[in-house]
Amino acid sequence: MKGFPEDRAAVFARYIIETGATVREAAKQFHISKSTVHKDIQERLPLLNYPLYCQVRVVLDRNKEERHLRGGEATRRKYAAKRKKCDEK
Repeated sequence: MKGFPEDRAAVFARYIIETGATVREAAKQFHISKSTVHKDIQERLPLLNYPLYCQVRVVLDRNKEERHLRGGEATRRKYAAKRKKCDEK
């Protein structure tokens, strides 16, 4: 997604608020790097639209609190897949 960083920041924020997406998911959706999304949200958005920043901050904080749960689930799936391959041999 090309365009002005100011516009991008608002688009990213609205997407994250509407979908509850993580920074990684938003980056994938817009075909842009995680660092760009993070910089636009963390540095540019508070200067441009502070109320929108506060809303997106709530979602990002919730995602951060849930991060360890998602990581544990990914690890469980990884080893379950390995176990399944071993059982098939």
